[in-house]
Amino acid sequence: MTTPLPPLTLYLAAPRGFCAGVDRAIKIVEMALEKWGAPVYVRHEIVHNRYVVDELRAKGAVFVEELSECPDDRPVVFSAHGVPKSVPAEAGSRQMIAVDATCPLVTKVHNEAARYSEAGTQLIYIGHEGHPETVGTMGQLPPGEVLLVETLEDVETLQVRDPQKLALITQTTLSVDDTAAISAALKARFPAIILPAHDDICYATTNRQAAVKAMAPKIAALLVIGAPNSSNSKRLVEVGSAAGCGYSMLVQRATDIDWRALEGAHAIGITAGASAPEVLVNEVIDAFRARYNLTLEMVETAVENIEFKVPRILRQETA
Repeated sequence: MTTPLPPLTLYLAAPRGFCAGVDRAIKIVEMALEKWGAPVYVRHEIVHNRYVVDELRAKGAVFVEELSECPDDRPVVFSAHGVPKSVPAEAGSRQMIAVDATCPLVTKVHNEAARYSEAGTQLIYIGHEGHPETVGTMGQLPPGEVLLVETLEDVETLQVRDPQKLALITQTTLSVDDTAAISAALKARFPAIILPAHDDICYATTNRQAAVKAMAPKIAALLVIGAPNSSNSKRLVEVGSAAGCGYSMLVQRATDIDWRALEGAHAIGITAGASAPEVLVNEVIDAFRARYNLTLEMVETAVENIEFKVPRILRQETA
């Protein structure tokens, strides 16, 4: 006689997983491979997800960290996180075929920075030091023109050129709540600072965090499917903890789940970072189904239907 499986309600956040910028970036690499054949070089992981990178590598993408690792005669794709201005300049000087997969919402922040700088305004950037998006955005302008702030403590010690000529921009994948607190502290210390007209934090990051907050009161534990180097995925874990989840954990895929930590839980939430494919969500659901008598519930807080065009150089080929 088989022992009946224990009951469990699995709440699925919606939206979750791929955003329009990630979808576009992956499509760009695939279309580049179709157009020019393998290998196509990609500077930095196209998006922060090992499964996605491995799938593209199997199709002929070669991932490198610097342009110096790329030959002149093969195409190179710049990752969704964006690159410093020096990178496309070097590609141009080497007459390389370069395809920019920078998320359009990151490009919007780059353009804002350029506009402010042209007016003599110094930029303050809320972001994570060393993250590719931070490196790319700060690299749009000469050293000293963009000052990095990571914490409330950083605000207190910040030295600016002119308190009357400051503007704020942010990394697109941050915690909405943490960024609001740092933004308020900056406004209190520098009342003349120009805040973003619309939050620089992207719609997908905001929506995924809102879904976790809505789900939190219903669940004992939260699993976020995503990569350890994915900023937006790590923020989802933090949002879950802050919203009251006793256990909030990042897993790359089903094999990473700590089943002992979930013992006794009757309701668990699942979400996925913006660079995690739905196939990994389904893998996790299947792993739960093998261990529990599962009830699936959707927690939907927004519907996303945004789509970004791929660069013209790829659209011309497929026309």
